[in-house]
Amino acid sequence: MDITEDPAATELDLRRPGDAGFDEARTVWNAMVDHRPALVVRCRTADDVVAALALARREGLEVGVRCGGHSVVGHAVPDGGLMIDLTPMGEVRVDPERRRAWVQGGALLGALDAATQPHGLATTAGNVSHTGVGGLTLGGGMGWLARQYGLACDNVVAFEVVTAAGEVVRASADERSELFWALRGGGGNFGVVTEFEFRLHPTGTRALGVELDFPIGAVGSGDASSAAFRWRDLSAYAPRQATYTAAVHDGVATFGFVWVGDPEEGRTHARELDALGTPAARRAEELSYLDLQTREDSVRGHAVRRYWKGHYFRELPDAALEALLAHDPEVRAGLQAYGGAIAEVPDDETAFSQRDARFEYVVATGWTDPAEDERRIAAARTNAALLEPYASGVYVNVLADDGAAGVRRAYPPAKLARLAEVKRAYDPENVFHLNQNIPPAPA
Repeated sequence: MDITEDPAATELDLRRPGDAGFDEARTVWNAMVDHRPALVVRCRTADDVVAALALARREGLEVGVRCGGHSVVGHAVPDGGLMIDLTPMGEVRVDPERRRAWVQGGALLGALDAATQPHGLATTAGNVSHTGVGGLTLGGGMGWLARQYGLACDNVVAFEVVTAAGEVVRASADERSELFWALRGGGGNFGVVTEFEFRLHPTGTRALGVELDFPIGAVGSGDASSAAFRWRDLSAYAPRQATYTAAVHDGVATFGFVWVGDPEEGRTHARELDALGTPAARRAEELSYLDLQTREDSVRGHAVRRYWKGHYFRELPDAALEALLAHDPEVRAGLQAYGGAIAEVPDDETAFSQRDARFEYVVATGWTDPAEDERRIAAARTNAALLEPYASGVYVNVLADDGAAGVRRAYPPAKLARLAEVKRAYDPENVFHLNQNIPPAPA
């Protein structure tokens, strides 16, 4: 590949197969992904992204965009294509008086939290600190603050975007409002976001996690089924500081909540969980918000092979909870409650859909031996199928290899049609198709 004809490209930080740092750049969170781009461009500015896109067009290379690299199917790493690596763009600037944060497109959630928490501020930002701000936010962005302040996408004031045509534009409520609408939940279909401007909130710095364990199959006051039904019912009336959670793994069902705010108020609310029965174990852990945001980080980093499936539920009938408790003990399944501020945003205000969901479900499995690939993936699919009859849709950020059918589950037809029109306006050739893709509307 000869780049000497392109003066802008010669200034780029390029990595080819065999170069130092190439394998590190192409390694993502799911170890099953072993793609080899023809070229990695490490971008430090929006102008670098413009030059990288021009190079990809000239060379006829498929384009992938990497931030945190958490796409379970490896969309960030185009096999034989050009990967726009945003990881050098990780700066976060905070104005505590205006309660604003400007976050570059390659920043991780941990960097955002680390910059805002010294001021007692935060915005909704996932549950795992090594997730990319960009991928999380563009798909919606669930996190522990969402019931209080809305999803991550609800807290974006403006985006700086490099379009498929190589134009650097700003999208906000007053500028390119249709693009602004689409970027809040429509995924990475419309361009490369090089900066986000977020609204911040006075959250304080403390949190509380409460968990009660019930062995599956136990009877009497420790019955997991009865506990599940009561946990579901309590969640409907929970304060917004509380995000109710449930997990099933290794023969144990765990029910509880995460509280962001004064831990003593959280402990008072935790008494409500006495209605669940007598657990085999009970934990109430007071921790900082920063510790909360890192407690689910993967200690084995990018060395684990992974697969997941997900659903949304408007309701969780008893039969759905019984199906959850019947899951294969080898996989881990979880529920997280929605509602609160998430549901108060009018449905047509953003591309994100499913605001009427009460719960999000994810079944996930991780392993290291490639010989287990087929069995592990089948187990996750089988267990997700148990709850599919009760599902109302799916979160676009947990779609894996679902293809167009998954995208149709994430957005209703009217929103898909509107998103396709925005796609036609900003990416008519579908340059950005390595994502949960929304093809452009016909001309």
